[in-house]
Amino acid sequence: MPIKVIKTLHSGYQIPDPLPWAAIAGPLAAAEDALARLDERLAKSPIRDGWMARTHFTDACASLWLEGELVHLDDLVLHDAGMDIRAPTHELTRAHAVLRTRRRIAAAKPDWALSAAGLAGLRGRGGQGDREAERVNRNGEEDKARGPEDEDSDADTGEAFRVAPTDDRLADVFAAMDAAIAHADRTLAGETNSRRQPQPERDPLVYDLDWDEDERLDAWRTVVDQTRNLPPTLASAITAEAWAAIEPLQHTPWLGRLLGASLLRERGKARMHLPCLHEGLKAIPRERRRPADRAERLAVQLEAIAAAAAAGLKDHDRWLTARTLLARKLDGRRSTSSLPALLDYVLTRPIVSAGMIAEELEITPRAAQDLVGKLGLREATGRGRYRAWGVV
Repeated sequence: MPIKVIKTLHSGYQIPDPLPWAAIAGPLAAAEDALARLDERLAKSPIRDGWMARTHFTDACASLWLEGELVHLDDLVLHDAGMDIRAPTHELTRAHAVLRTRRRIAAAKPDWALSAAGLAGLRGRGGQGDREAERVNRNGEEDKARGPEDEDSDADTGEAFRVAPTDDRLADVFAAMDAAIAHADRTLAGETNSRRQPQPERDPLVYDLDWDEDERLDAWRTVVDQTRNLPPTLASAITAEAWAAIEPLQHTPWLGRLLGASLLRERGKARMHLPCLHEGLKAIPRERRRPADRAERLAVQLEAIAAAAAAGLKDHDRWLTARTLLARKLDGRRSTSSLPALLDYVLTRPIVSAGMIAEELEITPRAAQDLVGKLGLREATGRGRYRAWGVV
């Protein structure tokens, strides 16, 4: 008997038409005002870089919290510094992946993450797929080459992401080189030299083999293109909501909110920072996060953006006050003192240990503890196996 193959269908997303302005007008105005207020404060802030570095950690932990997993902030900081006190868990590894992705998006150009090259890099692919290249050519767009900030972000994360260069001739050359290297690797591994040799298959126990990521990603990018004429915060809310509905990539639901935050940077609404949408959604009560009505879901996303901006503004003012108080202890110190460098470093991490300070300032752990005592930092962990301090 003939066997009929039924292709797996996936849920799509349609922007409400007409938009429910009566339900979203209030949250939209609040989100616009809160984002503008925070971005203006950060534009002239002396601790902007430290604020961004600290919020990367908190937003990464919040992304796992929304999925029902608890990752301690101090464990993530120590794991990022390579100073784990225990074997890292699967949840901690995922939170670190979110942290690295946030750093990469924040260090790149504002329009990089939503470009074809950016999405290819964030997916972990060596270059753009054929379908993405065809889509870009149809729209008449050009991919942007990676800037120096992208190379710096690779050095920070310790994980290289390769993207296709702008020049088509160079793209062909690099594609040929990648194919030759892959062919040599397969040959050395004793694999067949057939041209139809597929890419390493994913484990069917972990991944759905019928999951067409390219098709779903094209559907999501179509929704993003339809938001070009909408306000930036509303476009960001629709982008994050569409990602949750379409699910372009398996096991990465957190990437949609990072791309929504990147859209706010690209549209000029958050020029000085990358909004923490996971942290904002965490502030929304659990029973209100996934309502059945689409208009209510957009309103919740807008409320999350406003909550993230409000929390970021409070944290900034608190950390700035703490820095002002600690800076008074630097008066009268010699010019070669390491206390100013310690103050700048402690503002970039939620907690710092003696080993982290020693590695950053290139001093001994004993000298690091002496500096902590002179600066008067507060102990943050209270654990017996190690001590850590921070500005809380």
